[in-house]
Amino acid sequence: MNNRTFYNEILTEHNRFPAHKHSLEGADFSLEGVNPSCGDDIVLNLKVSDGIITDGSYEGSGCAVSQASADIMLDLVIGKSIEEAQRLADIFMRMIKDKITDEELEELEEAAALQDISHMPSRVKCAVLGWRTMNEIFSDDSVE
Repeated sequence: MNNRTFYNEILTEHNRFPAHKHSLEGADFSLEGVNPSCGDDIVLNLKVSDGIITDGSYEGSGCAVSQASADIMLDLVIGKSIEEAQRLADIFMRMIKDKITDEELEELEEAAALQDISHMPSRVKCAVLGWRTMNEIFSDDSVE
């Protein structure tokens, strides 16, 4: 299967049947992320216990890329430590810039399907919206 077909299948699946697009009662963190260039708008909700992301969701609207990327990100980071989630976000951001190893690409699991976004500059901000919003949540040193 070529990368383009894989990319389309992953995006379609996460848009039609998002696992994490819903409200999250009792979230420890909620932050709105906005992509002003195209109007994508999400609210990322996370539950964190003892430094581990135990649950997460997002709400909002936007293009297929922003919505699927947020859903894929949550699949990947739920159950991980804050530090591991930040490391995966760093790998994802570097992937978009075309600067990661094959081993790092493998760590991103389904998120690796978005690798070719780097060749679509108008979609880069869409793909990184959820990841950037998560990084903003955890950029405060008081989060542990």
